[in-house]
Amino acid sequence: MSVSELFEEARTGLKSLFVGLGITGKAFCQPQVTVIYPKEEVDNLSTFRGHVELVGKEDDPSVPRCVACGACVKACPSDCLTILCPVPAKEGQEDAPVVMGPAPQKGSKTPGAVIVDFSLCSLCGQCAKTCPVDSLRFSDNPYMVALDRKEFRIDLMARLKRQAEEE
Repeated sequence: MSVSELFEEARTGLKSLFVGLGITGKAFCQPQVTVIYPKEEVDNLSTFRGHVELVGKEDDPSVPRCVACGACVKACPSDCLTILCPVPAKEGQEDAPVVMGPAPQKGSKTPGAVIVDFSLCSLCGQCAKTCPVDSLRFSDNPYMVALDRKEFRIDLMARLKRQAEEE
């Protein structure tokens, strides 16, 4: 390598260094964005994406809009959603206990249980996008903490009923 080539390389490197320092300097002079929790509260939760939750009907918020079609389960790449529906009793077995099976079930338009395993969820939103009746949305709860992974299996039907009772 000749001296002129070495000088050119150093000049290019210094230019890149000063461009980077300029960007860093501008960011350093901007107002702070980080919130020091728990001294300060987060105020922009409208854009936060927590786990998915069911949306209730307008006339009865404790009943989900879900029609148990299973589209969200099929669309989920993480396989974290489970929809269980009551399986219709066979002839002569009407007195048998209700058995739950995976959605969709013939003749069943309401889910018996909707469970999300938040420890597996990638928050991609495919379930909410594919739902034909818009029965899924993201929660705005940023304070989900647990010591055991099993606590991240959330029964969305029970959660919807609790939310309806609180309102």
